[in-house]
Amino acid sequence: MRIDYLTLFPEMFETLNHSIMKRSQDKGIVSLNPVNFREFSNNKHNQVDDYPYGGGQGMVLKPEPVFSAIESLEVSDQTRIILMCPQGARFDQAKAEELAHAEHLIFICGHYEGYDERIRTELVTDEISLGDFVLTGGELAAMTMTDAIVRLIPDVLGNEVSHEDDSFSSGLLEHPQYTRPADFKGMQVPDVLLSGNHKLIEEWRHQESLKRTFERRPDLLESYPLTQADIQYLQTLGYQE
Repeated sequence: MRIDYLTLFPEMFETLNHSIMKRSQDKGIVSLNPVNFREFSNNKHNQVDDYPYGGGQGMVLKPEPVFSAIESLEVSDQTRIILMCPQGARFDQAKAEELAHAEHLIFICGHYEGYDERIRTELVTDEISLGDFVLTGGELAAMTMTDAIVRLIPDVLGNEVSHEDDSFSSGLLEHPQYTRPADFKGMQVPDVLLSGNHKLIEEWRHQESLKRTFERRPDLLESYPLTQADIQYLQTLGYQE
């Protein structure tokens, strides 16, 4: 996968040159490329924003440098061009899994009041937001999305099923995890995890995921395909259909 970032602050993306993101680049699995679109401005002051037509507060990102920067890249019909925008659809695990199958992503990261609408209507394939809040720019959001997407690409985590039990991947929150020692200051690992009975362990983990989801994110249960056994268990916790 190739990921390009249109940004005015390419140095911010040094954050991605560590840990799993760095190893995925070293293996040639992914290529991460910040592009300073100020270099594509068409005026002697390298200005990339201007006042909005019709008046109003703030500055608006001009179309010329963004269009020119994207035209300099190898864009195909399959390229996903993502506008980081608080008006966009909220990013979630399902979107991360979808984008993990793409071969080429381009993130447009603004730092101003808004974008010229022609960027939105003529270039962009996806408008995405991290949530109902506003950041000073799109860089942090793009890097967060990159982490969520790249870790889903085969061979990035090493173990093909490493991410399958993650919260949200199955539709439920992840079950509790324990490691050695089995007894730490009187706090004991549940006996079932020490039993060696994999069927009972899987049943326990599934019920714990149901419980944690019911207690912390009950809204997720609305779209999860609950079995009759799931419903009966949840009803012991106070769940009502």
